[in-house]
Amino acid sequence: MPTPNSFMTSHTAGVPHSDLIVVGAGVLGTFYAYHALRRGLKVTLVERNSKPMDATVRNFGQVVPSGLDRGWQVHGRESLRIYQELQAQTELSVRQHGSVYLASDEEECTLIEELHRLNQEAEYPSELLTPDRCRIKFPNLRSDYCRGGLSFPQEVSVNPRRMIHHLHDFLRTQSNFESRFETLIQHIDPVRSDLIHLQTSNGETLSANKVVVCCGTEFQALFPENFRASEMKLCKLQMLRLSPQPQSVLPGNLLTGLSIRRYESFAECPSWNAIKANEPKDTFAHAWGLHILFKQESDGGIILGDSHEYTSADQPAELNFDIRSDINNAILIEAKRIMDLPSWDVEASWHGVYSQTSHPSGIHLETIFPNVHVTTGIGGKGMTSSAGFTQHHLTELYND
Repeated sequence: MPTPNSFMTSHTAGVPHSDLIVVGAGVLGTFYAYHALRRGLKVTLVERNSKPMDATVRNFGQVVPSGLDRGWQVHGRESLRIYQELQAQTELSVRQHGSVYLASDEEECTLIEELHRLNQEAEYPSELLTPDRCRIKFPNLRSDYCRGGLSFPQEVSVNPRRMIHHLHDFLRTQSNFESRFETLIQHIDPVRSDLIHLQTSNGETLSANKVVVCCGTEFQALFPENFRASEMKLCKLQMLRLSPQPQSVLPGNLLTGLSIRRYESFAECPSWNAIKANEPKDTFAHAWGLHILFKQESDGGIILGDSHEYTSADQPAELNFDIRSDINNAILIEAKRIMDLPSWDVEASWHGVYSQTSHPSGIHLETIFPNVHVTTGIGGKGMTSSAGFTQHHLTELYND
């Protein structure tokens, strides 16, 4: 394992130097920085905004390895351990109340039973729940919706608008760490294979032995030809928050029938293809990629959503900035089929955009120059799997 400054060779005098510079301070980039610090490296985390403003802070905060395929579930399960390890050291808003998938019909019951068996083979704890046990856990659950449930007690949730800031604060207490926010990288120049210069928008030069670019926007700006060849997609999600209602009890991560019909883990079930083949394709839910998730925050507010709209990553204008009322209404109508809540008052609505790759690996990894790497396109699994994936990927980047 590298020791501090073990990659240091002669470099330009007066230029701030790091073993590793990470570009992009969302959840993916921040966990690269975290694990690099644990390796004893000198790390600089660079972010163009004053704080993360995109997908990392615009999601549900559900850490659900149960929704990932078997390959990515390994990273998600390791992420659970890392979140708990960090929470023991500092307040990150990590809460272990588990996840529950609610099946609304016989097909969905078949899928949760099959996934339960797959989890047993993978030694990932899960438990089938009767409708009565689901209603005990969720008193607001409508009895005419639920036909059964699948529980994952090890899974956790975080507050998506707070967790990343807490993590940055924790990293700032570590030696060998520097964060440079409101700093845009305009050019990356490989002086040598082990010495990289980065030019910032304020005219400063930074240097490093290794660089990881973790933001799709910087990927597009810095390496446009590579970006166009990547054929990545953008996904726009729309979600909303209900006003606080402490009398409602929705512990942990609550996922429902349309989630069962969407998530990658269920696609590995034996009955998946036959069930999907029989689904109607002309519904509003199918057209807008709707599935219903509930996540109650500590103040009683409930995050509810979401939708999925796609375009090519080089055509971002195809995803406009509108919040569509018909999508919000469809989310609310479906949610009311599932829960009887005291209030459905919408406090806020927003959209988020994440990039994702169509590559079977589930992430875009590219070495542009020696020791200049792009990692992006992780899709909707960033909060769940970034902590574990970045730890694994650094072992590959440092050949250990």
